[in-house]
Amino acid sequence: MQKIDPSVWIAPSAELYGRIEIAAESSLWPHCVIRAETREVRIGSHTNLQDFVMIHVGYDAPTIIGDFCSITHHATVHGAVVEDDCLVGINAVIMDGAVIGRGSIVAPGAVVREGTVVPPGSIVAGVPARVIKERDSGPENRFNAWIYCWNAAAYRRGEHRGWEGPDYEAFVAEKRELEGLG
Repeated sequence: MQKIDPSVWIAPSAELYGRIEIAAESSLWPHCVIRAETREVRIGSHTNLQDFVMIHVGYDAPTIIGDFCSITHHATVHGAVVEDDCLVGINAVIMDGAVIGRGSIVAPGAVVREGTVVPPGSIVAGVPARVIKERDSGPENRFNAWIYCWNAAAYRRGEHRGWEGPDYEAFVAEKRELEGLG
């Protein structure tokens, strides 16, 4: 059973299987795969799952990704929780039972081991991943998610150059101000 808000943009090559919920204004980019054979996958609003992202459930654990998150290219989230306003870097892996606290960044290539709890406002990196800095990255992460919402709307219209032009520049300025990024 799938419950996907009609505003969600899903690339034609994305594949979704099992019990999946996706909230408003989120986007699934080319070759994203979500599989939920046993537990469920829940994706919040304004969240983007970029090209080649793999979302899978653990045998005993759902996968829950919050609002305004960016799960970037080739990342894997497996039976874990990613709280609101997070960014998961390219090729990062988050394993069963892990929790990524709100406003955090998982660096590219990091491997977050099973059961790891990352405090809110952390930057984690390495194999295995460890906290390397404490910093609330929520505003920057939300800004990134806003940009993907804009791009998804452009793709829905068949426009594949959405990140240029005066309308886009005005949108960027508005969202930077909204998030306090100056």
